[in-house]
Amino acid sequence: MTDSKKSRKVVFINGGRTPFLRAQTDFKKFSAYDLGRFAVTGLINQTKLNPKHIDHLFYGNVIQDVNTSNVAREVSLASGLGDHIPATTVSMACISSNVALTSAMNSIRLSQIDGAIVGGVEVMSDIPIRFRKKFRQKLLETQKYRKPTDWFKFFKGLRPSDLLPEIPSISEFSTGETMGESCDKMAAKYGVTRREQDEFALQSHHRADQAKDQLREEIYPVSIKNGEKLIDSDNGVRGDTSMEKLESLRPAFIKPHGTVTAGNASFLTDGASAALVMSEEKAQERGYQPKSILHSYSYVAQRPGDELLIGPAFAVPRVLDEMNLTFDDIDVFEFHEAFAGQMVTVLKALASDEFAQNRLNRDKKVGEVPDEKLNAWGGSLSIGHPFAATGIRLVTTATNRLIKENGKYALIAACAAGGQGHAMIIERYPEK
Repeated sequence: MTDSKKSRKVVFINGGRTPFLRAQTDFKKFSAYDLGRFAVTGLINQTKLNPKHIDHLFYGNVIQDVNTSNVAREVSLASGLGDHIPATTVSMACISSNVALTSAMNSIRLSQIDGAIVGGVEVMSDIPIRFRKKFRQKLLETQKYRKPTDWFKFFKGLRPSDLLPEIPSISEFSTGETMGESCDKMAAKYGVTRREQDEFALQSHHRADQAKDQLREEIYPVSIKNGEKLIDSDNGVRGDTSMEKLESLRPAFIKPHGTVTAGNASFLTDGASAALVMSEEKAQERGYQPKSILHSYSYVAQRPGDELLIGPAFAVPRVLDEMNLTFDDIDVFEFHEAFAGQMVTVLKALASDEFAQNRLNRDKKVGEVPDEKLNAWGGSLSIGHPFAATGIRLVTTATNRLIKENGKYALIAACAAGGQGHAMIIERYPEK
């Protein structure tokens, strides 16, 4: 959506997140409902938010718990916002909280609402595990049983294997392949080497380690074990990793010749994010100081087979063109790092005249992303990637980097399952 289609300017007041923790560590006993309310409560306290200034809560979640299928509403109620605020849960894989944000932007631009809380949550430590379909059907049939003898037919037709649990697989329904397998194929197609991937992963971890103080400013600490322990930092950053360590890891998906490993891929993560957005005039009227202006955004989709994660290469030029900008105008780049192979592929595609001519219908390449401007505080490979929470982390970090680095424009981009992608232009809010 271009700025020319809006009727009101949308501003980003502030945002933050819980620590992002590796699955099965300190957040393993929490639910998406728990982490979501921690993030939203942290945002409320940070912004000194008056609940009367919120008209809607949009929240992303990918792996949903049937008990809190509209987790946005449960989080809203638990955060003390009051029962008058509608809440919507959205899902678009790894760009779910981006959808939450742009949904709010659309409503604000059209004057349907004045302010919203947006964000997302994922708990990979507690994914829903169910029985297999045949056994589920048998269990549902028991609702019709009226006498004890009806139970004699329960096991008729069931095999022992039907009683085994069905564990969800993080794979594409359309192709049956995991993201790692698809990334391996895409990296091979675009000539991305194992060394390039390991070097990118190494840089992500070292940058996140060096920027831990800046990252901690974005984190809402979480108390666990009845207040005995306070979690105030991410636990996936490996500042001590080296090329030797990364090179020693074996391929994780396509064996033995694949190039994607546990070291150059993002890890399963628990975490939640939240941000406050408003129309500019209402923010000023209510006494909130915006940090940035949210401009043009795009969503794209490509074939999910050998180009599952290349979406940003198609989404980025759209928003640049809509704003009449080039890479020379961008001061901060914040791209989601699903895999190092995915990142290097996207960067190569953006810098390729051949890709531009054959795939983008452009005369020349989009441009080369300056390394020093890209993910200067680390990224998903090091910080972590709770699927639905990452989008708002990107916007929050991009905004804070603009302020600390005295920049004007930021570009965020992310890939998502299904061959989808997203990009957005953010502008630093002028100082008073």
